[in-house]
Amino acid sequence: MKLDKAALAQAMRLYAVTDRSWLKAGETLPQAVEAAILGGATFVQLREKALDHDAFLQLALEVGAVCRKHGVPFVINDDVQIALECGADGVHVGQSDMAAARAREILGPDKIIGVSAHDLQEALEARAQGADCLGVGTMFPTSTKLDAEAVSFEMLREICEAVDLPTVAIGGIGAHNLHLLNGTGIAGAAVVSAIFAAPDIQKAAGELRSLLDGICDGQREA
Repeated sequence: MKLDKAALAQAMRLYAVTDRSWLKAGETLPQAVEAAILGGATFVQLREKALDHDAFLQLALEVGAVCRKHGVPFVINDDVQIALECGADGVHVGQSDMAAARAREILGPDKIIGVSAHDLQEALEARAQGADCLGVGTMFPTSTKLDAEAVSFEMLREICEAVDLPTVAIGGIGAHNLHLLNGTGIAGAAVVSAIFAAPDIQKAAGELRSLLDGICDGQREA
């Protein structure tokens, strides 16, 4: 599902990043992902750090099937081989992972390549290597990545202004602080616990989507 820049920006409005540690008793990750999509999630990244290859691939196939059912782009965090094997729409790589240019060589021209950036130089390098989109953060303190470096609102705004790629903010984002990202130029926000740790995933995703629509649509009209 390779999208043009405008369509990709729209698709990245509420970017759900999975975390199985928040699953409730009897709940599967595909079920949680479907609830997020039904609530308003527009993009899904499967993030797994502890599974072996076969278990990761099986989960990727299951989550990917849910995303395809609803027409939502689905990418794999870090693992380009899993993305290739499961037929994901693309991959998201960090600064310490495979270079975007190499990921593109492996996955081909029709896949989405996302890259994490913490400053303007990294963002420009990602664009030069053929990235389609960026994730910029960490914007707020988060338990998901304890070693993550903080990014200022000013840097986020500078990246969005200078680099013509759809960009989502990531890191500690929830309904309580989304308003602080207004005016930065983001296409959307990548969210982990604010969706998957919520008592009602579908409701939480709906609230976040409504807030993001107000922020992102307002930026475009301004």
